[in-house]
Amino acid sequence: MVVIIWYISANNKLVRLKNRRENAFADIDVQLKQRHDLIPQLIGAVKGYMDHEKEVLMRITEARSKAMGAGDINDKISAEQELGSAMSAFQIQVEAYPDLKASANFMQLQTEIADVENKLASVRRFFNSATREMNDAVESIPSNIVAGFKKMTSQPMFDLGEVKRAEMDVAPEIKF
Repeated sequence: MVVIIWYISANNKLVRLKNRRENAFADIDVQLKQRHDLIPQLIGAVKGYMDHEKEVLMRITEARSKAMGAGDINDKISAEQELGSAMSAFQIQVEAYPDLKASANFMQLQTEIADVENKLASVRRFFNSATREMNDAVESIPSNIVAGFKKMTSQPMFDLGEVKRAEMDVAPEIKF
């Protein structure tokens, strides 16, 4: 009887943690949708300025399409890391166009995207916290026994991705 009660308790805990992680990703999904909606507007605003930078714009468009079509949480994480990398490359290219950076439309879009990125950072922290709690339960004794029966495994965090992390490791260049 004690074993049955323990199993039910451990199972319910794992279910709660899995659902909390999925709920946290639903919050991320809302912000990602906003980001995906802003990207075509941003590309439209810069097309006239960046005619010879088409490969950067194409990379963003392709990464956005891939991110919007991703199926499960892990595929979305991977696709969003790729999109983040493409957006970083775009930001570097924008620096070469002072007229574009001064455009009111572009500035408004940049502000909106920065706001979405800040919100994404916040909901990613919550998602990663929920993922850590679930992973702890999946890997810890004795709940790992129930997790094994349910074929639950550790899940990836939603981090910056390798490219973005490498960019952050480089000291910023300060110009006067």
